[in-house]
Amino acid sequence: QQIVHGLRTRGDMDFDDISRVVPWLETSTDLGLDLHAPQRGHPRAFNSHLNWYDVPKGGRYIVSIRDPKDALVSAFRFGEGWFFEPGSIGIAEWARNGFLKKRDKGSYWGHLISWWEQRERENVLLLCYEEMRKDLPGLVRTVAEFIGIELDDELFDIVCRQSSLDFMLAHKDRFDDALMRAHSEKIAGLPKGSDSAKVRVGVVGQHRYELPPEISAELDQIWREEIEAKLGFENYDALRQALVELRARR
Repeated sequence: QQIVHGLRTRGDMDFDDISRVVPWLETSTDLGLDLHAPQRGHPRAFNSHLNWYDVPKGGRYIVSIRDPKDALVSAFRFGEGWFFEPGSIGIAEWARNGFLKKRDKGSYWGHLISWWEQRERENVLLLCYEEMRKDLPGLVRTVAEFIGIELDDELFDIVCRQSSLDFMLAHKDRFDDALMRAHSEKIAGLPKGSDSAKVRVGVVGQHRYELPPEISAELDQIWREEIEAKLGFENYDALRQALVELRARR
């Protein structure tokens, strides 16, 4: 969201919630946001967690994939204060009642497969989170080229600075999806004003410190059944390397 919005507006930060200016497709109706309303910059931009089959067609798609173990931990931390009270449920119980149970097209696994199958399309930019974290300047250049924004030195510096983790943490109130948080607190009956900011350090490999071994083992088994059996990749690292090689060729 932030990179695309910064590129198309030369660093506009005049918003209270990034999702007001780059709205979510799935939640716009609940939040009273008009997806057809004029936007501040060009190209028009939207956010989504939809898989390839369900996402509206006719656009250009920037998709980030992530190690499922880190993705599980991130989703659990994100849900605290939004959909359940912090400390009310452990990560193992939460995982078994959601992340590990779902294997349909809307699950992590279905989402990954659907976008991997579209990786060669000219209007799909498939990236892995780990590589994005390693090279922000390179990411900014890649995204700018993909969405047709001509970079000058000033714009490049603005977007790199405003998309850095330090900057976003310092302005986390703009990136915490306050609109959706207020709605989810009401729906879930949770205390108002919970601190569940979306901008976190996002350490690669964080699951090693937070994920119980038995949950990690269950994820490995699901990977074998859902991803290796269908795509041929032994583990996430193998898929990640294949994507890095694909990006190098394009």
